[in-house]
Amino acid sequence: MSASAIPPLPRVLVADASLPNRRLIRELLTAFRLCEVDDASTAEHAYERVLEREYILFVFAFTLPDMSGPLLDRMIAKIYTRCHPQAQTAPPVVFLTRSEDSAAFHAIHRNARVRGAVPLPLSLDALMTATGSILPKK
Repeated sequence: MSASAIPPLPRVLVADASLPNRRLIRELLTAFRLCEVDDASTAEHAYERVLEREYILFVFAFTLPDMSGPLLDRMIAKIYTRCHPQAQTAPPVVFLTRSEDSAAFHAIHRNARVRGAVPLPLSLDALMTATGSILPKK
């Protein structure tokens, strides 16, 4: 089988202002799941990444420096199939939440694309549970 015939790994986009969180999520996901991880420190940067590439999953901080994670997700959901015509919908999203986000998360968690929340500080078990049905194990 030639190198060009190997299908690309599923891609995950992580958006969080915290560089240590982004690095830890990248390390955990690539260690335990078959995927590649891109990251962004702001909603604007995440939005630009979505215009360039297809993703299988989004992991967004509930609060980003320039807008809320849920608002970013709604904006991306509106344009995703226009940027990537072969996709039928935008990928599912997992939110990184702090205790003060719980009431707001509860209001949006029924959205079909929302696959859960991972509490901060980061929990390996919660991250693996939230991504388990989307990303294949190594």
